[in-house]
Order: sequence, then structure tokens, then C-alpha cells
Amino acid sequence: MRKALTIAGVALASTMALGATAAAPAFAATTPSAGPSASSGTGTGSGSHAAADVRLTLPSSPVKPGDAISIGVSAPAGSRFSVSSAALDGVRLTEEKGGWSGTGTVARVQDGGYGVSLTGTGPDGTRIQATAQLNVKAGTTPKPTPAPSALRLSQDFGRPGDKVVVTVKTSEKDAYVSSGAFAGGRVNLKGDGKGTFTGTATVADGVRTGYYGVDAFAGGKKFDTVKFSTEAKGNPHVKPHVDPSVTPLRPSEHKVPKGSVNTGQAPAAATQAAATASPAEVFRG
Repeated sequence: MRKALTIAGVALASTMALGATAAAPAFAATTPSAGPSASSGTGTGSGSHAAADVRLTLPSSPVKPGDAISIGVSAPAGSRFSVSSAALDGVRLTEEKGGWSGTGTVARVQDGGYGVSLTGTGPDGTRIQATAQLNVKAGTTPKPTPAPSALRLSQDFGRPGDKVVVTVKTSEKDAYVSSGAFAGGRVNLKGDGKGTFTGTATVADGVRTGYYGVDAFAGGKKFDTVKFSTEAKGNPHVKPHVDPSVTPLRPSEHKVPKGSVNTGQAPAAATQAAATASPAEVFRG
């Protein structure tokens, strides 16, 4: 609980009609203040209220932007007034027995001391006023944790000359991918300024049938490697290429056709077809 400090206001004579509410200026100090303070004045004219009749209560300890703080007002019953400050948003007060109470939200302001002003009229039309000071100290705000980088390829299979769209989402300032399956090896990606980087890779003419790893980098650091399958042109009897940096599918990742049982063996029809097919056709399946 924050310690509350009660500041006495002053009542000034006025010719304003009963029920009128004066505009409340907001005050902002240019330098931080060590603690709350209040300005005072004098009341003149018949029917004016003593300074002790109007009080504005605020927390005396420093508050942070975004905090909801308690506000208390003591004034003659039937008074009408407003409370405002450059350091407060959305002040809400409810009249209760013996005064008013409510809350206000500390605005997104810089550290420092800010004036809080109460102005209005008493039940007899006399102008009432009170001021206090609110100390704002933002403190250290933890930096949000950035989302992990992610890689997406428009397709995971290609033949020489095929185009593959590469997309990387990251909070870093640059991104690229590298793979022996792509022409030139490295594919630089262009950012949109909102954390998405894209580029187009071309499957290299010299790829061999098999699969290659695609390494993704963001901010100069590798964050992911995905498998990319290829099918070469020309001699189907060339030994399939296997990238040692890519781990083949585990048995638990094998897909079982609907209505079939994964026995670890190919269906009889597939076995018969494989016996008569060329080596390239068997690998491709």
C-alpha cells in the first residue's frame, strides 16, 4: 500500500453560478520532485470556505506509468468539481458519505513531478480549488522476448531449374538460406520491414537424386535445417545423394495409408511393381 498524503486546498470567492464547473489546468514539472507538494492561496468574500474544507489526497510514493492510483477528495457536500493532470488519464470519482473517492490511471509520461489540480464550485457557488503533486518514476521495463525465427519453403521437392520461394520470419535484421540443392549455394532474402524475409531459390542443374539440407540463418546465426528432396536429370543409375546433415525420417514419422497396417514391409502390389521398375523409379517412390 502506498502512503497517502492529504493536501489542503483553498477556497476563493467567485460570482460563478451554483453547479458550474471550471476548467482544470494540468501542470507538469520539468525536473523530478523529491515528494508531493501543494500550492495554496487565500479565500475572500462572504460565503467562502476555509482551506481545511477542501482536500485532495494522492499517493506520496512514486508511481509508474500505467498504474491505477487511489484519489480522495474532501469538500462540502453538494460541491461540483473536476480533477485533472498531465500525468493522469481517466479519473473517476464517486461521492460517498464524507467526501469522494475513486481512481486514476498514470499516463505514459516521463519521470518527474506533475501537478494535479482540483477546481470547481461549492454548494453556495463559491469557487473551490486544491492542488497536489504526483511523482512519476517509470523504473526499468523488461524487454519483451522476441518470437523464435521460422523457415518455410513453398515446396520440399524439386528438379533442376525449379523455383522455390523461401520465407523466413524473424526479429533479426537480416536472413538467408544455404543449400547444396540451390544454384549458387546461398540465397539472400529481402525484408519487408515487419519481420518477414523472402526470396526465390533455383534448384541447381547439377543436383543428384536424393535429399539435401537447407540451412536457415537469421542475424548471422543458423536457427533451423529442413530436408529438401531432388530428382536429377539424365542417368537414373547414379547413386542417390544423401546429405549427412539431414536426419532421415524415424519409423514413428512414417505415414500409413488409410486402411493399411504399417508392418515395415511394402504391400504386395508395390513389391511386384518394384521388381520390374528401373532403379530411379524405385528410389523416387
